[in-house]
Amino acid sequence: MNKLLRPAAFIVVAMLALSACHTSQSADYSRQFPYCSPRQAKIYASGATRIDSAYAVSHAKEIRARKRLLCFDLDATITQHKTQMTPEATRTLDSLGKHYKLLMVGAGNAPRIYHQMNDYPIDILANYGMQESRMVKGRFTIVRETQSHVDTAFFRKQCDYLRQKYGYTQYKGDPIEFHESGMVTFGLLGTKADKADKLTFDPDKRKRLDMYPEVQRIFKDYTVYIGGSTSFDFSEKQYNKYDAIMRYAREHGYKKDEILFVGDDFTDGGGDSHVRLGGLDYIQIYDYRTFPQRMKFLYK
Repeated sequence: MNKLLRPAAFIVVAMLALSACHTSQSADYSRQFPYCSPRQAKIYASGATRIDSAYAVSHAKEIRARKRLLCFDLDATITQHKTQMTPEATRTLDSLGKHYKLLMVGAGNAPRIYHQMNDYPIDILANYGMQESRMVKGRFTIVRETQSHVDTAFFRKQCDYLRQKYGYTQYKGDPIEFHESGMVTFGLLGTKADKADKLTFDPDKRKRLDMYPEVQRIFKDYTVYIGGSTSFDFSEKQYNKYDAIMRYAREHGYKKDEILFVGDDFTDGGGDSHVRLGGLDYIQIYDYRTFPQRMKFLYK
């Protein structure tokens, strides 16, 4: 079946299923998507909406005609982690912006994303949708911000237990970062870890994947992300990139089939995983340095 021409009924059924349970990480597809047939559930959970390089080239004209809203992750997609956007990436966004509405969707806060992009004028959904910024009369402006209460004592106790059990008792800076939004970051190397140490610590996420089931169990009332290069991020259940994008789409008049997401981390627990589970078409970037080349089919 052409992935850009899925029957409308299939989309409606999948959206109903995802509205209730797309945050689940269960491998039992029938339980994860109770309103879908087993076959449909497996398609959505396995990421059948990924547009690979070959499909992008062979269906470029069709994709360009259909898509109106391009959404992007930043770290490891457009830039190296916590590194300034390159001139080549900037030129790529400029070219895309002539044909599509561009939207940045990140885990970090909006000011950090904006400045990391060298003050690039783009709408930003930050903190997994808890914060939104736009350019208003040419100025970066936060137009919406949500804050949630955090039980700091609970987080400190449980994260200390995890450090002791898994051997991450040596760290630099603070052991946990409590964000103003109510998000929490548990960095295994601490908040002041050296950048070089962070980049080499867990490139395949294996260390954190080994911990992930227990972290999920302990923090069952939160959505748990394997974030950044050394950390776990925690947010209230309702905050994730898929729901943030769909809220923005409803407010600005975009249909689900008109949206394309570009990111790097779609595995279970990854910051972009809800985009995959939500059934949005997406492109996976395996090396941020390939971003400009991967995007050319959308405007050339």
